Amino acid sequence: MSFSRPNPDQAIYVISVAAELTEMHPQTLRIYERKGLLDPARTNGGNRRYSDTDIAMLKRIAELTSAGLNLAGVKKVIELEHRLNQLENELAEIRAEGSAAVEEVHRSYRRDLVPMDQSVVIYRREARQ
Repeated sequence: MSFSRPNPDQAIYVISVAAELTEMHPQTLRIYERKGLLDPARTNGGNRRYSDTDIAMLKRIAELTSAGLNLAGVKKVIELEHRLNQLENELAEIRAEGSAAVEEVHRSYRRDLVPMDQSVVIYRREARQ
């Protein structure tokens, strides 16, 4: 029998397991949710379910708070990190498009043209008589 790892965004952990994995109290997880730092999935019955992505976010929040940031500061840093990731992805796409355009131009060069000798010749106009 083969065991496959779930998708990192698949919400599989109940709050007690998420709290244990992050070494936090379940009430702390609820506070972070109320402050808008994360948004765990909910079952039809309204129970929270956390994904591996949520667990990673909780660990990042713990890093930032242990560095001295308050929750408002943590939220701002997370928003800025998210925006930075978006911009880095956009930049990578633009670079790839630029490289593809340069390659296309290079492919369009005529390979049968041979450069002429590029020595300098001084032109002297003959005087009219």
